[in-house]
Amino acid sequence: MKDYIIRATDKKRQIRAFAAITTESVEDARKIHETTPVVSAALGRLMTAAGMMSYMLKGDKDIITLQIRGDGPLKGLIVTADSKGNVKGYPYNSAVDLPLNAIGKLDVSGAIGQGYLTVIKDLGLKEPYIGQTNLVSGEIAEDLTYYFVNSEQTPSAVGLGVLVDRDYSIKQAGGFIIQLMPGADDETISQLENSLKTIKSVTEILEEGKNPEDILRLLIGDIEVMDRLPVNFHCNCSRERVEKALISIGLKDLREIYDTDKKAELKCHFCNKSYIFEEDNLKTIIDELTR
Repeated sequence: MKDYIIRATDKKRQIRAFAAITTESVEDARKIHETTPVVSAALGRLMTAAGMMSYMLKGDKDIITLQIRGDGPLKGLIVTADSKGNVKGYPYNSAVDLPLNAIGKLDVSGAIGQGYLTVIKDLGLKEPYIGQTNLVSGEIAEDLTYYFVNSEQTPSAVGLGVLVDRDYSIKQAGGFIIQLMPGADDETISQLENSLKTIKSVTEILEEGKNPEDILRLLIGDIEVMDRLPVNFHCNCSRERVEKALISIGLKDLREIYDTDKKAELKCHFCNKSYIFEEDNLKTIIDELTR
């Protein structure tokens, strides 16, 4: 099943809901960063969340960035997504290996530790919107639920899951975000609360061959699907962008690199692609900066 996100509502239009399958995108990220299972789970959850949250953006050029920093061995993660379904991300430490937690699951919370979640929305304005909350569990779904309530004052339920196969590949990945609209009645709230208590995990549902539409039907009953968005791991890095980053280090450091190494190699954190600037490239940059 190809990766995609749906946006939907219940029949009474008291809930807005998003659900996604992101297995292929998370597998692409795993291959690029050569992540261990617990890091794959953490990165995949955050990528899935970012994809759905990008679907909440209104402008074609809007971008959302989710950043987690923690005191655990993983240290942190950063994921960026745009409103067109392009998602990319990387872990600060891709090689973390921990025992399973007390309930036999990948210990994402232990890998992340205590810290904070930052949400940055670049909406094309002079300054981006930045919201930040402390991590409440390090499991990511609970942390985002807390963020929505405290930073956006939106009662929400977030479910995220990544199932790693025996060969470390990604077997299933997906998630949901459900938000109550203002004026939601007691019946709708009660039904949703009961569904959340009894629903299986996202990956169990996907393992049964079900899709994002099925996930939302299990949670809120009859749904009206508003639209669907394909999702993929995509990095928009380019030599031009990397050159701008090289210029930003300043003329003094550029001259030092030129005199010492005669070349510079910069690697994109998101896709691990390397860009090499040879001696003549560096000289051209330096000459342009000194004009």
